[in-house]
Amino acid sequence: MDIFIGVVVGLLVLMTLVVLHEFGHFLAARRNGVNVLEFGIGFPPRAIAWIKDEKTGKWRRLRRSEWQEAKVSKVVYSDGKDREFAQKGMVFSLNWLPIGGFCQMDGESAEDERKGTFGKASFWSKTKILFAGVAMNWLTAFVIFTVLAWTGMPEFLDGQFRLPIDTRTESTPVEVVTVAEDSPAARAGIQSGDYIVAVDGNEFLRASEIMDYNDKHAGEEVTYKIYRRGEEGCNCDTNEEFTVELNGKGADYLLGVSMATTQSLSYSTWSAPIVGAGLTLQLTGETFKGVGIMLWNLVSGVGAQFSFDAGVRENGQEAISAVGDSVSGPVGIIGVLFPTFTSAGPTNLAFLAALISVSLACMNVLPIPALDGGRWLLIAIYKLRKRKLTKEVEEKIVSRALIVLLAIFFIVTILDIVRIVQ
Repeated sequence: MDIFIGVVVGLLVLMTLVVLHEFGHFLAARRNGVNVLEFGIGFPPRAIAWIKDEKTGKWRRLRRSEWQEAKVSKVVYSDGKDREFAQKGMVFSLNWLPIGGFCQMDGESAEDERKGTFGKASFWSKTKILFAGVAMNWLTAFVIFTVLAWTGMPEFLDGQFRLPIDTRTESTPVEVVTVAEDSPAARAGIQSGDYIVAVDGNEFLRASEIMDYNDKHAGEEVTYKIYRRGEEGCNCDTNEEFTVELNGKGADYLLGVSMATTQSLSYSTWSAPIVGAGLTLQLTGETFKGVGIMLWNLVSGVGAQFSFDAGVRENGQEAISAVGDSVSGPVGIIGVLFPTFTSAGPTNLAFLAALISVSLACMNVLPIPALDGGRWLLIAIYKLRKRKLTKEVEEKIVSRALIVLLAIFFIVTILDIVRIVQ
């Protein structure tokens, strides 16, 4: 049941983020004089639709018999041929497939020269329209992070952005989950279920920080301040210090425990908007960095397969494998991430939604013709060349890029399914 609820929540969150992206295109199009033919939530087949009367400005529900009529108006292409369609006003629709939304503008081909079409809009107007969806996703992340900074921001990243002068952190110490027999921790008296409050007087919020500290002090004596809960009802919780001589470097382990990081929440007041903006920028940078590393691993990994050195080929295979492990598609996000974060509570779910919103913005900026950034680059290149971007050329480039994206989508989906099954 938890997985089912997580999948439903995941679909709703992803659809909301995509609809907000398309709403950014819608607002920019209207502000820049481009007519919007239809704004849809979900994808067809259509469930219900309304149309706005151009004369009265009132909305009325479209009868099913009118659905095919409410399309595009007359379009004249450079070949001199007309295509006649009946457009009676802007359509707002709710559709059956809950996988996003769309904003259909009039004359989306750069070749269209009619007034009120995307093709007729100036280059600057097209720029604002194409990147408005990206801006809306960044704005969505900023708003969510600002609210979380005020109500309790989960600490997921090492060095996560915050302002120390206006930050209050609430956290449970790192928990000791297991203790290896005859390990330095066991000999010192540390037990599973203990909480590590401090190490040599330093407070750490993450298990990774304690492990890094241990690495720097391998073979030395380290003092751990431990909080230990007493038996239920005895009111005998204790705080003790244990001095441990860590194993040296090269040993199977230094301390001999497995640890679990419990979640920390940070709270801000007046700096909440600054934290929201800073964390959005930080995650944007990390996303682009991750994409760069992924592409480098892919290119270097494939290139290494042509080497005569078996070691180089093996390293290349590891780089390609790392690409597969670092990529997650809709199946992985909806089937694994959302159920996990949904069960962890609304705060964690909101953080995940903001993170995905940042990822959508970053992905759409990339110069891939089927995405907003690539479409803008295509228009910009033809403008610099002072050549007309015909509908046929535009469709050919975009369709081929779309085929590549769908192939990648298919491969990532298979990898997601394999990971889930394993």
